[in-house]
Amino acid sequence: MFNTVAAGRPLKLAVPDLISNSYFPAAAAIELGFFAREKLDVSLELIFPVSKCYERLRDGAVDFVGASAHSVLSAFPNWNGAKLIAAQGQGMYWFLVLRSDLGARRGDLEIVKGRRIGAAPWVEMGLRQLLISAGFDLERDRIEIVPVPPAPGLGPNFGLGAARALEEGRIDGFWANGMGAEIAVRSGIGTVVLDVRRGDGPAGCFNYTMASVATTDRLIAQSPDIAAAAVRAIVATQRALKSDVSLATEVGRKLFPAREAELIADIVARDLPYYDATISPEFVAGMNTFARARGILNGDPAYADVVASEFSPLWTS
Repeated sequence: MFNTVAAGRPLKLAVPDLISNSYFPAAAAIELGFFAREKLDVSLELIFPVSKCYERLRDGAVDFVGASAHSVLSAFPNWNGAKLIAAQGQGMYWFLVLRSDLGARRGDLEIVKGRRIGAAPWVEMGLRQLLISAGFDLERDRIEIVPVPPAPGLGPNFGLGAARALEEGRIDGFWANGMGAEIAVRSGIGTVVLDVRRGDGPAGCFNYTMASVATTDRLIAQSPDIAAAAVRAIVATQRALKSDVSLATEVGRKLFPAREAELIADIVARDLPYYDATISPEFVAGMNTFARARGILNGDPAYADVVASEFSPLWTS
């Protein structure tokens, strides 16, 4: 379908959160050498918040973004100029965690009333819509969804910052990645209330967003071989981790602090059933519905307007 990619210019892949499982396949594709096997010289850049990742993509400062799919709309209104080329993992992947001393129980959303919940920009949209779909009125029910300033020494790694803010009592809960949730639960400071990937939350919320890889229409048109090679690298990484999850520890020891490096394989192991590069029409329809509800999308773009489906044979090849 596509020709072999010749060695070319260095490429940049941006993620909005690094010490995390959220965009781990993209980071691992670099660290495990799967981009290099495709003759792509790719470096990883941490850019927070996610909207800035996509702004840099739009402006040509990075070539790929590995982040939440709906957030493409932050810099490419109505999907004009960018497309998804692969999924890093299926389903909305954030956790709702509340302070353990509140006595929260899995699935009991009533606990959020009157609470202050930390969430990152654009990430918070998933929680807002989920609560509205579950019948809550944020103003009436006095639910505050607020940003969490980066914690000293942690940089723009939101999950770690949210776990620290929870421990310090600055928030009652957070909506963040699996690493933040794992730290909060293992330390005894937090209880998981919602895990959407594993069936929690109102109908349809699984398809609000996913961890994806996106690039510009310009790159796809001018260098389809590069885009195809990037897809193959992501798929190869997903398969390698499924075959040997201990590779996650190898990557973690290169990129993460010691504590998080030793946790990442356990977290990735739970995510492996969702490691599938496919982007289905059903997902796009669900994400479009969510995006319209949040006021970030006009109309109903077709599947081909959102996804570079010419690469779909590579998702399962």
